[in-house]
Amino acid sequence: MTATTPLVSARLALTPKTALAGLLDGAWWPRSRDLAAELPPLVDALEGRFGRITRVMVNPTCWPVVPHKVPVAGHTVHVGWFTEQDSDKMILLSYSVGRCDLLVIPPETHPAAAARLMTAASLPGNVRAVGTLMTDEAAAGLRIRKARSSEAAREAGGREAMSPERHPVVGARMIALPWNRWR
Repeated sequence: MTATTPLVSARLALTPKTALAGLLDGAWWPRSRDLAAELPPLVDALEGRFGRITRVMVNPTCWPVVPHKVPVAGHTVHVGWFTEQDSDKMILLSYSVGRCDLLVIPPETHPAAAARLMTAASLPGNVRAVGTLMTDEAAAGLRIRKARSSEAAREAGGREAMSPERHPVVGARMIALPWNRWR
């Protein structure tokens, strides 16, 4: 195995160094599901903050091939897998810092959704788990798509996609206006 220098940089958002500890140390958005190709730029990007990364743990459901060893600049990273681990989480181990937990955003994720996930995962003191972040983003994405389709239907003049007429508040006092009085 020969170590290769990464040609592209990792799409990575890390939590700032603060006293607030969270469940995640940030988020990573790989460009493909090829772990052997994606891992070297990630390890290279993390080395300055976390030291030499020596081991990585992933869930194999998201990676078609999980190599046992991946050459990176100057050393080899050992890769392990656990099916019990969140499928969208990666754990990286280093000698100097210990552990780095990253949310792994699927490569096919829309850029706007990936940006929201990277921001949410890299907030200091974030206490939302990986599954919660992904579920919340899926719900937010659905709301955004519905709002856009509803807006497009209104602009096109369609009535079927428009929101239903608003009903008056039950129990509200009605103020009689001079032109709207019962006679």
